[in-house]
Amino acid sequence: MDVVFEPGSGRLILCAAVGVAFLLLLIIKFKLQPLLAILLAAVLIGVGVGMPPQMIVSSINKGIGNTLQSIALLVGLGSMFGAILELSGGAETISTTLVKTFGEKKSVWALGITGLVIAIPVFFDAGLIILIPLAFGLAKKTGKSTLLYGIPLLGGLAVGHAFIPPTPGPILVAAMLNADLGLVIALGLVCGAMAMILGGVVFGSYVGKKYMIPVPEHARATMELSKENHKLPSFGTVVAIILTPLVLILLNTASGALINNGVEVLVPVQPFLSFVGTPFIALTIATLLALLLLGVKNKYSLKELEQVMTKSLEPAGIVLLVTAGGGVLRYMLEDSGIGRVVGDFVAANNLPVILVAFIVALAVRISVGSATVAMTMAAGLIAAMPGIASLSPIDTACLVMAVAGGSTCASHVNDSGFWLVKSLFGIDEKLTFKTWTIMETIVGGTGFIIASIISVIF
Repeated sequence: MDVVFEPGSGRLILCAAVGVAFLLLLIIKFKLQPLLAILLAAVLIGVGVGMPPQMIVSSINKGIGNTLQSIALLVGLGSMFGAILELSGGAETISTTLVKTFGEKKSVWALGITGLVIAIPVFFDAGLIILIPLAFGLAKKTGKSTLLYGIPLLGGLAVGHAFIPPTPGPILVAAMLNADLGLVIALGLVCGAMAMILGGVVFGSYVGKKYMIPVPEHARATMELSKENHKLPSFGTVVAIILTPLVLILLNTASGALINNGVEVLVPVQPFLSFVGTPFIALTIATLLALLLLGVKNKYSLKELEQVMTKSLEPAGIVLLVTAGGGVLRYMLEDSGIGRVVGDFVAANNLPVILVAFIVALAVRISVGSATVAMTMAAGLIAAMPGIASLSPIDTACLVMAVAGGSTCASHVNDSGFWLVKSLFGIDEKLTFKTWTIMETIVGGTGFIIASIISVIF
């Protein structure tokens, strides 16, 4: 819909600033649910710049419809996929196998890799609850600090949660920026691997030696998992199922790139690869494989599986609604002309858009605490800038990484993850800042730096 009014740049910037400040006030001061806060702020911006009522409604409808049609199936399927993995003990299989393979001395690497892999299909909080007993068990066995094993695990979980689809965060940012999901996965693996090593393994080794934190007394009772005597699935089966959607999406992206560069032998199979590599098809295949090979094969009844899959959609609904709110904000900024003004300012001052994306996400993360809200707001602002559509696929994927990095950094007292880590490890706020907060900042900052380097080189 074309903009039918011509407010001045000063008015646009003022209304945007007031709208964002209003949004932060509603969330931080009045503890309003983020979806409602985002909607109210978006309407305030629209009214403030003088958009006709019909245009405000149109922007809201576009934001909800265009955003949800891109990610609704992916988030829902990913939630069910993760629920089956959790129920079947697939996460436990991966963690124990990797620890045995790496050995006790290199178990920190095993925990980091486990966290990264498990966080791809499983929400961060659930992944931590599932895997933390392994870190505590190693700490008890070796007599070393729980931080030595816990920080690498947290680093891996943070990476999988923020950088690698089909986790909801990077999916919603990729959808809003129209990024190629295959490239986002590839870059997420590269940026995420370095972030996990530096933030998880290297920093974890440092704090594990500096702070001796014993296994909390409540850990055994709190973290005990019951698998109801079901046999755990094999390591190869679990890994193959988790990698299935990633491989299918990457094959689609790679085959398309090769064909464009003259590799005609792939032309006959491209339609098939394009179909199975469509994100929601790839994730549907993986979910069906998990249902059969991790669920039915391991003696879970269809009723049990249906119940756990249905239950998993409850948190998915919250993620989708907040994401839809972000889509509303994006189109309100775009249709009002604010995105154009910000884009012109960035261009006139030669500011790298990847840096702007990181800073916006970081500012919201520090203010609000929620990584999802930070991703949503940053992606909405960047997507509203007119020059984004002309960026190369690799630069657009790098923008996704920048938003992911900024929304990961600086977790503190307004983030639920901060308090979850504090409680599980039995440490005080000061030490949580020195460990968890710094780890998150290293992970997010490393991911952003690697993405910036890649955007310069390519």
